Amino acid sequence: MRFQDAVRDGRAVVYAGIQADPLVARAASLLEGATDAERLLARAAMTGERLDPETWHRIFPTLFGEGVGEELRRHAEDVLGVSLEIADLGDASRSQYRGALVEELTARLLARRAGPEAPVRRERRVLFDGVRSEIHPYDVTVESTATPEVYDCKWGARGINADVLNQLDDARKHAADEEVDLRVAIVVFDARRSCELRLDRATAQHAATRLVALESLDELGQDKP
Repeated sequence: MRFQDAVRDGRAVVYAGIQADPLVARAASLLEGATDAERLLARAAMTGERLDPETWHRIFPTLFGEGVGEELRRHAEDVLGVSLEIADLGDASRSQYRGALVEELTARLLARRAGPEAPVRRERRVLFDGVRSEIHPYDVTVESTATPEVYDCKWGARGINADVLNQLDDARKHAADEEVDLRVAIVVFDARRSCELRLDRATAQHAATRLVALESLDELGQDKP
């Protein structure tokens, strides 16, 4: 088993520009140290719903209500501000920026525990001897020689589909054929319940695929299960 950079086609070049936009890095930096409530705020605000900041303040009283500490409120305001910037993009751009954000946040959280022996990389394919390679690259990889990991990242539960689940499980099986313990996971910036409902209806194999939902994102930076 080996990793390889994805092919730089036109789509990849355009998307790389979005990934490199400072707006994505700024949003990921804020969400990396955010609370669950702040991440829920970000998800709600980035949907494109046209609400003014005061309305969001009323919807999330635990972040903006009376008695909330100044430091927490200021951070929540920053999260809301950057979320509204992304929400104000056009429909197509907003979707791409949200996807890039989830990937960047995933990579940052994984980097908390990954050292020089397990570099965290983006847009990588996994190749196996004698197996036709997938065109679609994995969003984030942890390329440990002992226990490599691959992650597919989604903004919402609706992004969980058979193609994604089959690719992850096939990679795990091919790695096992080469006696490699490849950990596979899907990261979804959505409520766990929504993700589980989607998975319950899935016919593709996913029993060995780890789900990392919005409430458990910080687990990415902890020791592997």
